[in-house]
Amino acid sequence: MSDHKIDTHKIDTHKIDTHKIDKRDWDAHPPYVYPDYKSTTFRGPTKPLVPIAHTLSELTIPAFGHEQIQEFDNDLTINGRVDGEPQGERIQVSGRVLDEYGRPQIGTLVEIWQANAAGRYIHKTDQHDAPIDPNFFGGGRCVTDENGRYTFLSIKPGAYPWGNHHNAWRPNHIHFSLFGMSFASRLVTQMYFPGDPLLALDPIFNATADKIARESLVSKFSQKYSIPNIALGYEFDIVLRGPAATPMEA
Repeated sequence: MSDHKIDTHKIDTHKIDTHKIDKRDWDAHPPYVYPDYKSTTFRGPTKPLVPIAHTLSELTIPAFGHEQIQEFDNDLTINGRVDGEPQGERIQVSGRVLDEYGRPQIGTLVEIWQANAAGRYIHKTDQHDAPIDPNFFGGGRCVTDENGRYTFLSIKPGAYPWGNHHNAWRPNHIHFSLFGMSFASRLVTQMYFPGDPLLALDPIFNATADKIARESLVSKFSQKYSIPNIALGYEFDIVLRGPAATPMEA
């Protein structure tokens, strides 16, 4: 098991080549094929991956700006309203996006999508027999601030059945997609909630072998980011690359 703490005091940032992306530490991520997660046996690669050298385009783009974000894009309790309030427990999720050296990533596009409080996605392929909330779209985005911080106001997503095995249920979770300074530092991952009894039974969560890396997917309850009389707070920091990287979806 590796130690996933980043000692930023030992890093000379003046010697870091900002146009160079370190290789991913694959010990921090789940394998492409994990038999307990049944669909990976059909879609995961079975032959060794072929490394492709990074070109300037992978190392310098995309570039996202605040002008692409609308006022309520990061407030999922508002951006999907049609004729009323969305149903469910309100939550505020906040965290910092860091690179492999522990440096905050300013101007990073963070996108999320999730099920509603009943465990239902607004998507034609989701046929789960649970109610659709007409006032909850289930998606949002924001750009990190000068401290690398993002914040979303949302509804706590519900668990839902997913057919992987008999009586299989996904834990409460929120999907994240992030772009660092380039395509090479993109990360797609999931955030879970502390104390969820379904985590021990979930093949997707448990596909990450390293215990410290796996537990980094679980957010922490935060009184600081709770909003009095409105929402409970959770903190979830995300590391894009390196041995401390947040495990990504294969």
